[in-house]
Order: sequence, then C-alpha cells, then structure tokens
Amino acid sequence: MASSLPTTLVRLVDRAPSLSGAEMAAVLVPPRQFDGASFDSYRPDPEYPSQTEALEIVRTFSASWAPVGRTGGFFSRQKRAAPGPTGIYLDGGFGVGKTHLLAALWHAAPAPKYFGTFIEYTAIVGAMGYAAALKLFTGAKLIAIDEFELDDPGDTMMMTRLLGELSASGTRLAATSNTPPNALGEGRFAAADFLREIQSLSDRFDTVRIDGLDYRRRDIEGHARVIGEAEIDDAVSAVIEKSSPGSVSRDDFSELVSHLGTIHPSKFVKLLDGIEAIVLDRVVPLHSQTDALRFVAFIDRVYDAQVPILATGSPLDEVFAGDMMSGGYRKKYLRSVSRLIASTQA
Repeated sequence: MASSLPTTLVRLVDRAPSLSGAEMAAVLVPPRQFDGASFDSYRPDPEYPSQTEALEIVRTFSASWAPVGRTGGFFSRQKRAAPGPTGIYLDGGFGVGKTHLLAALWHAAPAPKYFGTFIEYTAIVGAMGYAAALKLFTGAKLIAIDEFELDDPGDTMMMTRLLGELSASGTRLAATSNTPPNALGEGRFAAADFLREIQSLSDRFDTVRIDGLDYRRRDIEGHARVIGEAEIDDAVSAVIEKSSPGSVSRDDFSELVSHLGTIHPSKFVKLLDGIEAIVLDRVVPLHSQTDALRFVAFIDRVYDAQVPILATGSPLDEVFAGDMMSGGYRKKYLRSVSRLIASTQA
C-alpha cells in the first residue's frame, strides 16, 4: 500500500463511475489543450511542407459550410454544393498536428457537431445500441474521429456502417490515424489500409499525408520520468500543496490496472473527474494484452485531460512487455508511449 501522506489523497480504485449515453455524447468535444485550436494557431514545421499543405486543405474543407444561396424563384430547391468528397482523412505520424487540425475544423463547423476518438464512438454505440446512437448523431454537421483504429474488424465494420448512414444523410466526416515513425512501407500504406477497411466510404474521403516529428518528443528524449522510492513522498507533498483538496490520486499500479478491468472504457473520463495529478506506485511491465489495451485507453483520457503523472518502479514507457511493441497493436502502444513520456515530464 502507498505510504500515508495527507488525507487529501484519493484512490482511483475506490471510484465506480457511471455514465449515460447522453452524458457520453456531451463530452464529445476536443481535449482541453485544443480548446482554442484554430487554423491560425497551427504552426507548420517549415522542414515538412506537407504540414502547410495539410493546413490549407483542411481550411478549404471547412469552407464547405458556407451558406449556399437559392436560385430559380420561390419554389426552387436550395442549390446544392458541387459534388465531391464529404470526408477528409489525415494520415501521419505521432505529434505532427493532426489532432490540432481536426479540432480547428470542429471549431469552424456549425452545430450540432461531435469530436471523439474511435474508441469513444464505439463505446457509445456499445452503451446505447446502434439504433439509438444513429438517432443521436443524425443531423450532425460534422463527425470528427481522432485516432481511427483498424485493428478490430468488428468495430471497424460497425463504424463504417454508422458513418455511411450519417454521410448519406448529409453529415460531413473527418478522421485521423497514426502512422508509426520510421515505419517505411508500413507508414506509407496507412491511408490505403484506411480506405480499404472502410470499403464503401472510401470514395467519400480525401486523404492528406502529414509528415514531421512528434512535437511531444522534440525536446523530450529517453524514458518516462521515474521518481525514486525515497523521493516520492516529498514529490507528492509538493504536488498536493499546489492542487485543490481531493484532486490528487495515489494508487498501486497493479491494483489500478485490475480496477480498470471492472470499468467500461467509455467511463474512464468520469473516473478522472476532478483529478489534477496522478501518483502510481510500483509500476511493473504488463504481460496481458487485455490489460495493456485498457491501460492505453486510460492514458488517452489522462493525456486529453492534461493530468500529470508521478510514478515509481519501471519507466511507464516500458510497461508494454514482450512482443507487444511489434505486434498488431503496435500503433496504439507507440502512441501511448509518446503520451506517457509527455505526461511524466509535466
């Protein structure tokens, strides 16, 4: 058990959050670090021209919501926009600004609109049922999907069906997906994989390649930060002093991973309600793929909420043990490693 410091500490393992389908939809907005994301605030890396090109393509795509006038008198129908792709897909490595551009597009779109990760959308469908989810999203001007996943055939087919029905009703679509850095052919085929998997939707998407370096690691190299057992209590006390009462959690790593298995990933956002810092004691490598994937989903929510992590034990970027980093979920783990390094440096 973690040593007892001020009683203001809370434990995530003591929380059992609940979240209705409507509440899930209500939080489908860009992560807080992208609250002010705009096309003007995107800073392309001059060494990678594709970033500037992507900015202009997405900005042009946003112009599709411009009002369209009427012609032909009182009984004429509203003039339709010229036919063309109703979706845009941003294909690139980690930390090249895809989410910033996606969030900027979301901010530029009229309501109703939704922004979420692939996992969040599939969680809503799982919680509400397909028909209810379709009804919820019908009428949306934009569905923005960050980190579109291709590794679960069932989820991919379900999302293809959902997006197909929404697109047919007039909803515009935007998606991103990660290409591992230095992946050569693997990375270059990411867009082709996406279009193949979404099958009938493929002709509705323009694909945009974005190259560059992971901004989270441009000035951060090596491992996630580890705090020694002798220093952790002082470090926690310092965090508590500048945090709101009851906003710092402290859990044994293995206990937390086990607890995550009792909570639907769609509720992880509620698990973090009011949390300003997380302390994890005795981090160890994960050998269960199921546990590892749950932890990835949890870290996605931690990173979105910009909650810093203090940890003892093994470096958090080394928790994906065995052949996980070379297996079918490699992209997920690489993204999580990037986020874990950033979260422990905060």
